[in-house]
Amino acid sequence: MHEIFNKEINYIKSKRIQNSLITMIDKLPSYFFEVPASSTGKYHPSFSLGNRGLVRHTKAAVRIAIELFADESLNNFTDDEKDLIIMALTLHDGLKSGLVKSEYTTFEHPILIANYIQDNKKDLELSEEEVNFVCDIIKTHMGPWTKNYKGEEVLEAPTTKYQRFVHMCDYLASRKFLDIKFDKNDNIKDE
Repeated sequence: MHEIFNKEINYIKSKRIQNSLITMIDKLPSYFFEVPASSTGKYHPSFSLGNRGLVRHTKAAVRIAIELFADESLNNFTDDEKDLIIMALTLHDGLKSGLVKSEYTTFEHPILIANYIQDNKKDLELSEEEVNFVCDIIKTHMGPWTKNYKGEEVLEAPTTKYQRFVHMCDYLASRKFLDIKFDKNDNIKDE
């Protein structure tokens, strides 16, 4: 299933990080490639609704990162950090509806996907430090929304520049006023 993310995978310079991302994409549940980004339609723009909406949301978040990386005044990340950020953004909502699909978004999905990556780290070509980095920036991608529907503090808020960057990309990809155009293969149009 990773072929749908070939463009995003190819943004990554490191072959071993590319391979690790491919491995994890192929381990995601099949629903990830079919569901909308928002189960209610309340929190995401129209391009991320409907069939494969979560895929389009993910592609938008990665593309926003790529655009921001192009402006050196906005970041001072190393090439490996950029590659790991792309990996994290591609996987950040990988278990959005849980390990087994639930009807609605699973609030603690950032923790679920971070744990899933940790559980599969033996299959990756990443160091322990790199795995921890990816999981750390995924776990906080929800930004200030750290309390579940019962008002319980469940998630961590972003504090590092890496965590804040990933949250910003995800946040911008979910803004309704941003209209990103996709082709019939769910790739972002560049014109």
